[in-house]
Amino acid sequence: MAKSKKNTNQNFDISQAELDRYESLDREWREYGIAAPARRALVDAKLYKVSDLRKISLEELEQLHGLGKSAIARLKVLMNAKKIKFR
Repeated sequence: MAKSKKNTNQNFDISQAELDRYESLDREWREYGIAAPARRALVDAKLYKVSDLRKISLEELEQLHGLGKSAIARLKVLMNAKKIKFR
């Protein structure tokens, strides 16, 4: 007897309203090519632009769920270009 497949991602679905909210807040991150999971993590942490990254430490940034090594590396490059340092 075949078991039916259950959608394991149903708990992680993002509603259109939530997507619209993120889109209104993550404009700068999209312009810099940051991936969607990382953009959502940054917005959830109330970090909306590169200059906001001076509010947190590198360790705090690395702990945000959704930020991978690639996104962190890109953020560091952006910060260096703008002469911004972590807290």
